[in-house]
Amino acid sequence: MNDTMKPVTKAPRTARAKAGGRDVATVVPATVAASDGVAQAPSAVPAHPRPAKTAWPLTAAGASALTRPAARECMPPRGLHDDSLDLLTHASVAMLTGGLSPASAVLACLDWAMHLAISPGKRLELGAQVWRSIVESLYPMPAGASASPATAAEHAATSTTDGRATAEADPRFADASWSNWPFSGYRDAFLRTQQWWQNATTGVPGVGRHHEDVVRFLARQWMDACSPGNFVATNPVVLQTAMKNGGTNFVAGLYHWGEDLADLAKRAGGVPVHAPMAYEPGRDVAITPGSVIWRNGLCELLQYDPLTPTVAREPVFIVPSWIMKYYILDLQPHNSLIRYLVEQGFTVFTLSWHNPGAQARDQSLDDYLKHGALAALAEVRERCGERVHAVGYCLGGTLLAMAAAALDRDGRAGELATVSLLAAQTDFTEPGELGLFIDASELAALDALMWRQGYLRGSQMAATFQLLNARDLVWSRMMSEYLLGRRTEPNDLMSWNADTTRMPYRMHIEYLNNLFLNNDLADGRYCVDDQPVALADIEQPTFVVGTERDHVSPWRSVYKLLLYTRNPLTFVLTAGGHNAGIVSEPGHPGRHYRCGTREASAPYRGPQAFFDETAPVEGSWWPCWASWLHEHSAGDIAARAVRDGLADAPGAYVFER
Repeated sequence: MNDTMKPVTKAPRTARAKAGGRDVATVVPATVAASDGVAQAPSAVPAHPRPAKTAWPLTAAGASALTRPAARECMPPRGLHDDSLDLLTHASVAMLTGGLSPASAVLACLDWAMHLAISPGKRLELGAQVWRSIVESLYPMPAGASASPATAAEHAATSTTDGRATAEADPRFADASWSNWPFSGYRDAFLRTQQWWQNATTGVPGVGRHHEDVVRFLARQWMDACSPGNFVATNPVVLQTAMKNGGTNFVAGLYHWGEDLADLAKRAGGVPVHAPMAYEPGRDVAITPGSVIWRNGLCELLQYDPLTPTVAREPVFIVPSWIMKYYILDLQPHNSLIRYLVEQGFTVFTLSWHNPGAQARDQSLDDYLKHGALAALAEVRERCGERVHAVGYCLGGTLLAMAAAALDRDGRAGELATVSLLAAQTDFTEPGELGLFIDASELAALDALMWRQGYLRGSQMAATFQLLNARDLVWSRMMSEYLLGRRTEPNDLMSWNADTTRMPYRMHIEYLNNLFLNNDLADGRYCVDDQPVALADIEQPTFVVGTERDHVSPWRSVYKLLLYTRNPLTFVLTAGGHNAGIVSEPGHPGRHYRCGTREASAPYRGPQAFFDETAPVEGSWWPCWASWLHEHSAGDIAARAVRDGLADAPGAYVFER
């Protein structure tokens, strides 16, 4: 039997086994398949390239949906590949390129080059910038002198970079030794060249926005690789270190390089590499006391032991992203969001997703919705008998928005007390830098790669995120570890980030195609039970969090939920990035947030107006959210003890690698 399709486990009959060094439960199944109690055996993985629908037990709502005709918007889309020979060829190319499409990059460069060729004004402007750079390098402006108003205005007009055009803003050149000649010359020449390429790849008339972003991204990758900080002879910090310790930094760096090269060769050969983790789940992180109370082949449901004598009547149910392991929300006790909620007097449940293999290739996004989020929600309600404060993080938030819209559409709004979405997009027209990898050509390449593998490996996903910030995550790291001989000391967040997961083929391509590329959820074309769902149907009070430096879910994109809903909605913009902004415990230095509430049916206020008109509040946003949850709760009851546990938290699925 396919282990990803096991029926739901609910009874407490378990046998003990070891997983990741901790006692967990091996299920001795006393099972029911779903709320209707009907179990179905899974179908085998089909041999043809286009997967068939996964066999899952039907819920009552799903069974009733079969009696009504599918809406026109819900007709099955045409596959990305209709010919097996094309699929095999694309898969072979994608294996060589890591899933990236050479055609997409070539088309973007052709679009840019051809339009630049017929834009003489732009070329003259770029030529003038070259001459100005030459003059500035030969005759630098004396310290303390100021440019003429015309020159200053011209410089301001051309300084449209991401803030890395000056040495003061670039951490690669923060060391004082970069101010000494000749290294200051190397630095300044590099920064001027980087500025020139930034200007050359933007503002060319006629170039499509996506192609402009791709060309600018490619130019940035090339410039980051050519930074003088990456080479021994042009990096004063490396030279000083070598003179100080007699070159032992190069010996250590060579050893680090050999270790990394060996790991890379193993991965290229298909051998899994599982380095010891500095922070092990169940030992150092994910240690909030609790139990696994429910499990199926897709996920485990964890309930945490109460830490207060009374709790809010409504429990908190968390849907994390399946791209990451859930314990990003349960790191160490001092920065665990889950523990914080328990300490604030809430009964907390969270999902822990199964890390799928090739046998799960046919699991769909609909499976994650129905047999993950909605099935676990039903279990929470069965145990507590109350409405639920539903919380979704990242993709889990997108999934929760679908679930809330479907429940409200079907007259089941009373199952949720509130909806909280943390760094979660519902509109994908401005997905940030991830949009660089989302177009028809890229999806065709990725579809072929995942069809061949059955899933997208976590290391392949991690490589994408590294490319988005190659300066810090690739080149600066390589300089530190190979030239300075210093291995980066991991922290809990870095250790969690290295604990990657896989994405099933069908689910991930549906997610990218239907949401990122076609924006079906925001446009009312995403279907649940063969009927479209609309974000406008969400009527519960909603709490939405965006983070200021989020490259995965840009806060302005997250903010767009206010365009599609009319319910009471509180929006919080917090300092930090996609992960660090959410893991922002009280007492964390340098944290602040902005908070504003849109009352039901109030006029829309744009994101810039929100930012300008909302004063920042120093500190963590967690207390603000906990107070909001209590305000939307119906009083307190005696604390709920965990009953009928299958295993101790953090469960078994978190150890799957």
